Amino acid sequence: MPFVHELLKYRSVAVVGMEKNCGKTECLNYILRRLPSDGPGVCVTSIGLDGERTDQVTGTAKPEIILRSGMFFATSETHYRSRRLVSEIVDVSGETTALGRLITAKVALEGKVILSGPSSTLSLKRWMDSISGFGIGLTVIDGALSRKSSASPAVSEAMVLATGAALSCSMPALVDRTAFCVEMIRLPEVEEQKIPEEQTLTVSSMAQEVELAPEVRRVEVSGALTDRLLARLLTERRLPEIEVTVADFTRIFISPENWRRFVRAGGRLRVHRRTALLAVCVNPLAPNGYRFDSDLLCRTLSDKIQLPVYDIRRQCEDEA
Repeated sequence: MPFVHELLKYRSVAVVGMEKNCGKTECLNYILRRLPSDGPGVCVTSIGLDGERTDQVTGTAKPEIILRSGMFFATSETHYRSRRLVSEIVDVSGETTALGRLITAKVALEGKVILSGPSSTLSLKRWMDSISGFGIGLTVIDGALSRKSSASPAVSEAMVLATGAALSCSMPALVDRTAFCVEMIRLPEVEEQKIPEEQTLTVSSMAQEVELAPEVRRVEVSGALTDRLLARLLTERRLPEIEVTVADFTRIFISPENWRRFVRAGGRLRVHRRTALLAVCVNPLAPNGYRFDSDLLCRTLSDKIQLPVYDIRRQCEDEA
C-alpha cells in the first residue's frame, strides 16, 4: 500500500482506532510487517494497552502484536517480563506507572509483546525525546480516539485512522461518523498573520458567557471546544467576522449537527497544529458477526472523504 512508504517521511505516526474492534491492531501489524528492514530504526509503543490475546472488556480474541528483529519497543516492566521474544534493554525510564517503569528494548529475535507505554501525553513526549540517541527514525504509536491525545500533533506528526462495523452496523451512519472525524482532522491551520492581542479573546469550555467586544477578530479556545461553547458562539451576530481557534483536532468535542449549524451561520474554525492524515483503514466485520460488503464500504467511504480507504484484512488475504 502506498501509505506505508509515506510513513517514512515522518518521525512519528499514530495508528488510531475510532472504536474497539475496528482493526487498529491488524493495521499496526500490517504496517510493521511492510516497513523496509533496511530503513531507519523503528520504535513502537502504546499510550494505552494493546497486544493482549483477549479483549479485557468484551472477552473476544484479539490479534497480537508481532515485532521483527531490529525493531525497538517500549512497554511497562510488567508486560516486558511477559514478552515472547528475545530482546535487549536499551533504556529504563525513571518515571513509574501503575505497571512499573517504562522499558525500552531492541528486538533480537522476532516474537510477540504486549504494549503498555507512557500513560500521558506529557510522559509520551518526554519518552520520545529520550530515545532520540538510539538511531530511531520512526516512532509508531498505538492509539484510540478514547485516548486520542496520542494522535495530537503535539505528539505525532501523522496518523492512520482505523474505522469499521464495530462503530455502527448502519453503513450510512458509519460513513458519516468517520467522515466527520476526518473533516475535523483536516481543518485548516491558523494563518501566520499576527492578530493584535486586543483583537483576541481567550475563552474556556467552562465559560458561562462569551461576550465579544466590537474589536475582537479571533476567539482562542483554551482546552476543549464543546457543544455548549459552540452554542454560545452561535448566538453572536458577528460570528462570520470571527475566527475560532483550538490547539488541534483532539480538542474538538462537538456533534456533527452543531458543526453544520456553525458552518451555515458563517463560522470559521482553525487549528494551531494540524495532523497529516495518511490513510483510512476499515474492518467490515463487527464483533457480533455482522459484515458489510468490503468493496462497497471502501468505495462509499472513499467517495465521501476523497481519500483512499483500505480493508487491511482483505489486503492480507489477497497477498497470501
